[in-house]
Amino acid sequence: MIRGLTVVMPPLLTIVIFLWIAGTINVYVLEPLTGLVRDVIVWSIADVRTQGELSASERDLFIEVSNGKKKYVPRAAYDFVRDHKRVESMPTSAKEIYRKYVELRYLQPYHVIPYFLCGFILVLYLLGKFMAGAVGRFFWGTFERGINRLPLVRNVYSSVKQVSDFIFANREIDYSRVVAVEWPRRGIWCLALVTGSSLKAVEERAGEEVLSVLIPTSPMPMTGFTVTVKKSETIDLDITIDQAIQFIVSCGVVVPADQMSRMQSATKTSPQLIAASDAPESPSGDT
Repeated sequence: MIRGLTVVMPPLLTIVIFLWIAGTINVYVLEPLTGLVRDVIVWSIADVRTQGELSASERDLFIEVSNGKKKYVPRAAYDFVRDHKRVESMPTSAKEIYRKYVELRYLQPYHVIPYFLCGFILVLYLLGKFMAGAVGRFFWGTFERGINRLPLVRNVYSSVKQVSDFIFANREIDYSRVVAVEWPRRGIWCLALVTGSSLKAVEERAGEEVLSVLIPTSPMPMTGFTVTVKKSETIDLDITIDQAIQFIVSCGVVVPADQMSRMQSATKTSPQLIAASDAPESPSGDT
């Protein structure tokens, strides 16, 4: 049963997380934006008149709405809403009829979602271009300084920003490979990411080639320690940068498959102990 849960849970939680993200975007972004666009379209195209505003030739083209006031809307819009299959009950006011008309005619999901995605991508692109400039960085820095002054909000904002920066931001540091180093003392091994060669003065004092490495901290690898170690005191690991990050984030739980197989094979093979009495004798008779 537990093995079955370990198989089912990862894809199930992945689907649930994406559905939650989609639902959140729909409730807090798509629906308010759709309502705003609907009200703008209604304001621009609504043709609601009173009886005195209708001429004799236009009375056949309009229909009275029973909402306590003698308001008239175009018969074409009224019939479109009335005959639509998605309408359970006919709205009683002219404004609601036009709102429903705009929703059914112009704001269908297969129209809204593609336009929303294109607009969202365009806004992100323009926002990124703006933030890349000096003016954008100034405004963004001012905004973050204001957020960091709020007692409770700054704690939540800083945590969310660390996670989002780690997931979405491009890595400014070019890691070349993964090594293991003894840190913070001998006998304790940590994963480290090689960032390059260290300072020339350090290399001359060490008398051999040295490396600059970043030792990330668990479970948030965005922070860590930058240390300089001798190349001879490092162990090159046959794992990728992403596998190393997964190992650090999971606090050592997620181990690469090839490394796990070696560990399992090592635990299955017990060392053979040779007693002193079983050791072969030397030609001189000494054991």
